[in-house]
Amino acid sequence: MKHCLTIAGSDSSGGAGIQADLKAFSAHGTFGMSVITAVTAQNTQGVFDVQDISPSVIAHQIEAIFDDIHVDAVKIGMVSRPETIEIIAKTLQKYTLPPLVIDPVMISKSGYDLLQPEAKKALIEILLPMATIITPNLPEAEVIVGYTIETLDDMKKAAVDLHQLGCKYVLVKGGHLVNDATDVLYDGQAFYFLEEQRLETVNTHGTGCTLSSAIAANLAKGLHVRQAVTEAKAYITEAIQHGFSIGHGVGPVHHFYNLYTKAGIIE
Repeated sequence: MKHCLTIAGSDSSGGAGIQADLKAFSAHGTFGMSVITAVTAQNTQGVFDVQDISPSVIAHQIEAIFDDIHVDAVKIGMVSRPETIEIIAKTLQKYTLPPLVIDPVMISKSGYDLLQPEAKKALIEILLPMATIITPNLPEAEVIVGYTIETLDDMKKAAVDLHQLGCKYVLVKGGHLVNDATDVLYDGQAFYFLEEQRLETVNTHGTGCTLSSAIAANLAKGLHVRQAVTEAKAYITEAIQHGFSIGHGVGPVHHFYNLYTKAGIIE
């Protein structure tokens, strides 16, 4: 069994963050491990408070994993402060780094800032160049490149500009497009388009976390980046299609729908 590590924030409602990452890892038949960067107080209606974990504890969590367990892939999500980003990069550089997926989490669906303004520079200059692939949605990509992204051509331009920051692959996610949810994958030479019809549902909590973790799990299993992304896209599409309500706001996607179906579990 392959081992996947998520470095991200905790979601107390279980739909996103560390909890979504671990579910996605498990759904892909890999063993999930975690380094918690922050604890959030959130539910389906929003994020209400955040407590950042100290840099030393973050470093010790990473060291505890790498000093004992072989890591086949790493996914990085919520890293809200410059000092958090700096300690993650410094600690990871002590080891032979496996495939690294970075989901540049910045703003929650309810509008809560999950990346402090002063951390943007550190994210761009320190962390993104280490990535095998980065997976920004349109608002996140806009923050990084500094211009509005509204069309497929805009997404292609952004993918090129993001690639120039040093990562090997860029996946610009089109979930915020007006029309169908088309994602653009760029490897520095060619564009690949992953097209899906838009699903009309409010239950999309954790989509970005889940997709990036699915990509990491696929990379851990030895898939090429393009195949890893393609299969992860199919997985998240099914998970969104069967998302469900658990509270009064945005419900989670269904991480285990395919497995539950095979097991004959009736919800």
